[in-house]
Order: sequence, then C-alpha cells, then structure tokens
Amino acid sequence: MSTATHTDTQRRGKAPAGERVADWADGRLGIYSLARANMRKIFPDHWSFMLGEVALYSFIIIILTGVYLTLFFHPSMEEVVYHGPYVPMQGVRMSEAFASTLDISFEVRGGLLIRQIHHWAALVFLCAMFVHMMRVFFTGAFRKPREINWLFGFLLFFLGMLTGFTGYSLPDDLLSGTGLRFIEGVFLSIPVVGTYISMFVFGGEFPGMDLISRLYPVHVLLLPGIMLGLLVAHLILVFYHKHTQYPGAGKTNKNVVGMPLLPVYMAKAGGFFFLVFGVIAVISAIATINPIWTIGPYRPDQVSTGAQPDWYMGFAEGLVRVMPGWEITAWGHTLVLGVFIPIVAFPLVLFAIGLYPFIEAWISGDKREHHILDRPRNAPTRTAFGVAWLTAYFVMLIGGGNDLWATHFQLSINSITWFVRIAFFAGPAIAFVVTRRICMGLQRRDKEKVLHGRETGIIKRLPHGEFIEVHEPLTQEQLHVLTQHEQPKAYEIGPEVDENGVRRKVKASQKLRARLSKSYYGKDAFIPKPTSEEYKEITSGHGHH
Repeated sequence: MSTATHTDTQRRGKAPAGERVADWADGRLGIYSLARANMRKIFPDHWSFMLGEVALYSFIIIILTGVYLTLFFHPSMEEVVYHGPYVPMQGVRMSEAFASTLDISFEVRGGLLIRQIHHWAALVFLCAMFVHMMRVFFTGAFRKPREINWLFGFLLFFLGMLTGFTGYSLPDDLLSGTGLRFIEGVFLSIPVVGTYISMFVFGGEFPGMDLISRLYPVHVLLLPGIMLGLLVAHLILVFYHKHTQYPGAGKTNKNVVGMPLLPVYMAKAGGFFFLVFGVIAVISAIATINPIWTIGPYRPDQVSTGAQPDWYMGFAEGLVRVMPGWEITAWGHTLVLGVFIPIVAFPLVLFAIGLYPFIEAWISGDKREHHILDRPRNAPTRTAFGVAWLTAYFVMLIGGGNDLWATHFQLSINSITWFVRIAFFAGPAIAFVVTRRICMGLQRRDKEKVLHGRETGIIKRLPHGEFIEVHEPLTQEQLHVLTQHEQPKAYEIGPEVDENGVRRKVKASQKLRARLSKSYYGKDAFIPKPTSEEYKEITSGHGHH
C-alpha cells in the first residue's frame, strides 16, 4: 500500500512547499477539519455589532503601542536632574519615570505619537466597551446562554478602568500624583485596615519610593494578561453560542442569517481594523492628551488645578465631590464617611450591573435559550432601568467636574454641588418614569401600525364628503418584526390558603420576586399585541380606510 502511494506521488510531482507544510500541520493539529467546521460560520450583518469590534481593535492597538513604550520607560522614583531637549524643564529635579516619559515624547523617534495613540486607544476601548455593553443590555443579548459572557465583558470593562488608572499614574506627573493622593485618601478612609493598606501600597508614607515600580508590572503584565485571557474566552463563547441577531424575516432562535466568516466577514473585519487604527492615529496626531511637560513632575506640596481623571472614573470622582463631609469619631479613631460611603457605593453599583442577567432570569423564571434580540420598547422596565442608570452616571460626571463647570460658566460651585446631589436621586427616577412611558407609547404606535398600516400623509376625500388619511399596509416582514416578540406573564405566588384551609408559608424572596415580576411583566408593562382576529376584522374592510 505504501509503495502505491509513493508511486502516485511521483506521478503527480512534488507538492508545493506551502501545501507540504499544511499537510504536516494537519497531521498533528487537525487544522483542515477545524477550518471546514468553522471558517464558514455565519455572522449577522448589523452596524451595532461593530461596537464590539471597535473595542477589540482598540485593545490590540493598546497592546502594540504598549510594547513599544515599555522599551524606553524607566519605572523608578529615584530623583534625577533633567538635562534633556525640553528647555523649560532643564535643571528641574524629577523622578526617572517622569524623565523617561519626557525622553519618549521628545527624543524617541515617533515616541510622542505612540504615547498619544496608546492613551487615545485606551479611552476609545473603554468608550466602545461602555456603548457595546449598553447595546447588549437594551436588546437583552445577555440572556441564556450568554450570562457568563456578559460577566466576561463586565470584568473586561472593570479591569480596563483599573488598567487605565494605573497607566496614567506611571509618568509621575503632577496630575497623576494628585490622582494617587486621592487614592491614598480612599485607602485611609477604610476602617481599621486603611492605614496598613496605604503603607503597603506606597511602601511607606505617601508618596513613598516604590509605587511606580509596583504599578508598572501590574499595568504592563498582570492586568493586560487577565484581560487578554478574558477577551479570548469572550470570543470563544461568542463563536460557540453563535451570534445574536435582530428580529426579521427568516430569523429564528435556531438559525443565523448573515455572511460567512471567510471570506466576506474576515475581509470586512480586516478593513475595519485599519479604519479604527487610522482614526485613532489621526485623533492622536491632532489632539494632544496628557501633555505632562506643561504640568510638571509630581511634588507632594503641590496640587494640579483643574485636576480631572479620565471620563470613566468621573462617576467615582463625582460621588466623592458631592458627598457631604461626614465624619464619625469613636474610641480615638475617625471614620471619614464622606469618602468611605461613595467608594463603597461605586463598586456596588458596578457589580449590580454585572449580576443583572441573573437577577432578571430569577424574576422571569425563563430558562430557555434566546438568540433573537429584543427591541428596547418591548422590554420597557429593563430599558427604563438602563436609562435611569445612564442618567445617574452622567449626573455624577457633572459632579466630578464641578470646579470646571463653575470656572467656565461663572457658576457657584456650591450651587452645582447641590444640583448634583438633588439630581442624583431625582434624575434617575424621572428618567425611569419617562422612559417607561415612551416605551409604552411606542408599543401603542406599533399596534396601530399593524392594525391600520403606515400613515402616508396623503389626505383623501370620500364621495360622501368625509376626509381621511390614506394608510399603506405593512409588508409581511414588517408585520413579523412588530409582532414576533413575546409578552410573558408575571410570576404569581398563588393562593395564600391551600385546599385544606391552611395558610401557606410564603418566603420573603417569593414575595419580592412576585412584586418585581409584576413590575416587569404585569398588565401595566405591555400594550397587548394585536390578535389575528383584530387584524382580519380591520383589513377585511370593516371601518378600514
């Protein structure tokens, strides 16, 4: 048998080198069967799915530029005297970290552009993650079987915030030093162990001499490594579960309508990567960010005016700024509630978002798989919660920059602070009610469109003198999109007394679930979909114009 195979090979001639390498790899890795099974995988085509791609490509850009910057950065707080090309800083004592950042900016070829791209890509990454998560939230893409993938995405966003904070702290400039002083205050506000945590992190009294050298491996190795692992797991689950898709003709929970991975999707994705890279590079070339040479090196006796963190930390900054300066003193110890309460509230709010898929699944009791996305209007309570959270977030962004609002618009900083305090509680409540009403109104309009058709704006006079507006009937695809969604029933506890007249014991968790389920799926949460009988009655001509 082997002789015949060898003879056949001689007749055909020697295979090309690339084919021989592929055959060798296939014999050990099975890449042919893997490619046949997955390279024709279908992905739906919708612009909102590109938000996740923007986050992915930004992360790749961060890694590439970060590797370049590590070649020239010196993570040391040892003091040196600057004698570099930037004249205003010559003769100034500074840390090696700050001096090496100046060298990257003014002496390394392309160093300043790479620094700018690295910082802008980090902002774009977190912004894309934020908007991508909102898209997933409002469309219900986090439902079974994607709850774990939602957690992976949430952890990516949370770790991205930490990575960004450690990154802009590395240059040891006055702005980042002010942020680190803020973090020291956070540590010190923690009861009992706060002082020990601060001494451990800073290596002694603030600012210490070890912080930059400790932040450096965390920023370039630990956090990116964890994020890379989460990203790979996230993409594997996206690939395994198949992609979600918006409702439409021919789309069900058992199929995916779209384009194959190869060659169409990969070609578009490759082009989009270079487009994202190009846009970030253009922004970095024309819009300076974090110009440390105008701020100067960090000194403990100075504070940078107008000090603001990057936007994603603005929520935490706002919570601290608008919190009253409450303190409790007992047994010789002072508990600074004005800092401790906001810093505890910030991660609690974030983790509540991370756990939301499990909370909604518990309320609904729905154990089915969902691959068709919701239209936000058809889940009014969930949509209202999302808008309320966004309202609170943006209100606190105003609080985090209250000094800039005051100086730029000649306003009282106390008035801004009180406005934020009131709006933080009133704003989300108002946003929740208004959003829910808007969703109900949109549901009502969809019902009218199904029953009466689309308004054309054409006014017609009938023979007997009546004026009517002509309605255009919807297509079958449009009717499907407006009526395909489900309207689940609310969870009910049942009778409080059993068949023997004995009062049942109802757990508090069951009562809470029933109450929440009623707000999500009760009669007031939906406009009943039109029935086929209603549609036939109207379209048959009875009262239809």
